Amino acid sequence: MPRRDDPRRRLLPAVAVAATLLLGACTTVADATVRPVAARTPTPQAQAIAQIVRDAMRAQSLRAVIVKVTRGDQVITTEAFGESLDGVPATTQMRFRNGAVVFAYLGTLLMLFVEEGKAALDDPIERWMPALPEAGKVTLKMLANQTSGYPDFETDPGWNAAFNADPFQSWTVERRLKYAFSRPMQFAPGTNWSYSHTNFMILGEILAKLGGRPLDVLLRERVLEPMGLRDTVASQTGAIPEPVLHSYSSERREALGIPPTGAFYEESTFWNSDWGTPPGANQTSTIDDLATTAVAVGSGKLLAPASYQAMTAPNLLGFGQAQADCAPSCFKQVDGYNFGLGVIRSGSWIMQNPLVGGYSATEAYLPEEKVGISVAATFLPGAFDCKGDYPDASDGVFRLIAANVAPAYRPPMPKPFQKAC
Repeated sequence: MPRRDDPRRRLLPAVAVAATLLLGACTTVADATVRPVAARTPTPQAQAIAQIVRDAMRAQSLRAVIVKVTRGDQVITTEAFGESLDGVPATTQMRFRNGAVVFAYLGTLLMLFVEEGKAALDDPIERWMPALPEAGKVTLKMLANQTSGYPDFETDPGWNAAFNADPFQSWTVERRLKYAFSRPMQFAPGTNWSYSHTNFMILGEILAKLGGRPLDVLLRERVLEPMGLRDTVASQTGAIPEPVLHSYSSERREALGIPPTGAFYEESTFWNSDWGTPPGANQTSTIDDLATTAVAVGSGKLLAPASYQAMTAPNLLGFGQAQADCAPSCFKQVDGYNFGLGVIRSGSWIMQNPLVGGYSATEAYLPEEKVGISVAATFLPGAFDCKGDYPDASDGVFRLIAANVAPAYRPPMPKPFQKAC
């Protein structure tokens, strides 16, 4: 079963509606005093980005792609390609799941509390959750930078079976902790690196205790609204506010016993993704909010300079190693992928790139040139291999766009996704 937020797979709305309206629509003016808006021709750079997206859609069997690219205060392009539902073009207003992007919000909230003296990064978590394994040694920083050694409940076979039996269900913290700690620690706290949703679930619980309020309220009041996000909302269910970018997946193929040669492609739009985030942090968003996030997180808008450096600098570069009993999650942090506090660094880019339930989304920011790139994508049947695995396509599209927009800082390109069959 493919991991839905697996960093190892991160190595890599039909017509542009806005452009169509501007370039090809005829407008009847009822009031002679009202003048029609003059058509605007896309810039050469916007046209180049559109071609990159179209080529990627053909090569990777993408159903829809929505992009927004900014440089400073300038919007280079905002455009949607492909279809949400059959016959329904994707638009730039459509909402989708933002998955691990919320980890960047958790990292920001943590640093705000550190600045206020409510906690220190090196505080052991036994202060708030003393019953957890190694609570006297695991620190807040270890939760945020994935070095705690806590097993990921999402890699537990029992959890996978339960999720695949009903992807619409909700998951309590207690139930997820039971799956996570049905196995021993992966390594001693602080001695290796391993991607684990368990870390952020626990961190979210602690942040709520630190703030004395529900996590969704704290995130909204302390992070989302100050960043200027207008359409990022949390839910305990799989609901998505309209208009919705619909997603489809084949990832349950093996779990449902579908033969590799049989056709299998199901709508996954309303699967509940609360399994991967703390209560109050299961969110949906838009491309505008994703782009605003890229700039706000990547520039440290809400943080003091020291907090920004602690959160986003490549402090783990070169740390970690492969480990047989936690493969493929344990690996050395390299220039193309190293973890901060809730964020990823790839070269000079500060980013997050979730892959969850048929949605792929990437937000990335380059401080050196103040460039932000955000991409959301969904998939056609041809994107999935015979096991139901699929690539984090938005990540690959981001990297291709980045090479065009900021060639001096092009992010490392991953190995191409190799289908099992």
